[in-house]
Amino acid sequence: MKQSLRARSNPLAKTDTQQAQLSAGPFADGSLPTFEAQLQQHRLPAIRPKTLEILQLNMGYMCNQVCAHCHVDAGPDRKEKMSRQILQKCLDLLSSTDIHTLDLTGGAPEMHPDFRWFVAEARKRGVRDLIVRSNLTILRANKSYKELPAFFAEQGVHVVSSLPFYKREKTDRQRGEGVFGQSIEALQVLNELGYGKEGSDLKLDLVYNPSGAFLPGDQTALEHDFKKALQEDFGIVFNQLFALTNLPISRFLDYLIASENFEDYMHALVEAFNPAAVAQVMCTNTLSVSHEGYLYDCDFNQMLGMPVASAIQHIDNFDIDLLAQRKIEISQHCYGCTAGNGSSCQGAMT
Repeated sequence: MKQSLRARSNPLAKTDTQQAQLSAGPFADGSLPTFEAQLQQHRLPAIRPKTLEILQLNMGYMCNQVCAHCHVDAGPDRKEKMSRQILQKCLDLLSSTDIHTLDLTGGAPEMHPDFRWFVAEARKRGVRDLIVRSNLTILRANKSYKELPAFFAEQGVHVVSSLPFYKREKTDRQRGEGVFGQSIEALQVLNELGYGKEGSDLKLDLVYNPSGAFLPGDQTALEHDFKKALQEDFGIVFNQLFALTNLPISRFLDYLIASENFEDYMHALVEAFNPAAVAQVMCTNTLSVSHEGYLYDCDFNQMLGMPVASAIQHIDNFDIDLLAQRKIEISQHCYGCTAGNGSSCQGAMT
């Protein structure tokens, strides 16, 4: 049996510091209620799991980009990756449960050496929705990666692509020079294969994150603007836009503190708290698996070193019934998922 994650050395050196930072300032002096106190104030019950529908795998932290807002702290220098053994355990889990959605993330999940094998094997398990979260530029990196869009289409992969904005300047400022042009090229290739087109089963969704210390605007309005601009300027079409709130974790938290925006940003999240969003947060139907096989309520908890509150903390001894009895682990960053219309990996919730 795997040793409990709480008894191991912290896998990310920054997690203890980041948790302390999140609890400091307006929460420490009592000017803002903690997330737990907010739930109690609104007479909301503790957040608990519903039916497990989505398995989200962080396949590793290697990425061809170094984005300023990345909550994973990914980049080309990160070598951590999920082992073939853990990948096989995940496949076995898909075969033995009613989980219908597999959500692959990173880093750039496409950079994992077993990526294609794993996608093909997962498809054989009858996964209804196989999501790959792509930064788009990886699809233009070299000949091997340029073949991935055709592989995606062959496997019926649901592509969820990050695109900070529909204009070059904002995108390149957040993600690096040249990112916008490469992203547009990748989207055009995906469109040529049928992705995002009316009547096609190949789904292409985009993800928008604000570029600074503010909350995203209305998702419906943003989607309209993105579709209009990308169609008129580049002939690009897509299915949906997901507007995500940047959570105060890793690089984005570092940015907030360095720019002296942390307290203002946390005040904005708390003031935008939406009780109706609590019942729909993604941690209730999703389980996040780290590259080492440890289990978390969500990808954000994973980055903060907050494993599931259960005796079952590793995929080696997975027990769906015992995990269903746990209480979801929460902290101040959870305000990011319940602000305004709510925010999850599938976009706004209300």
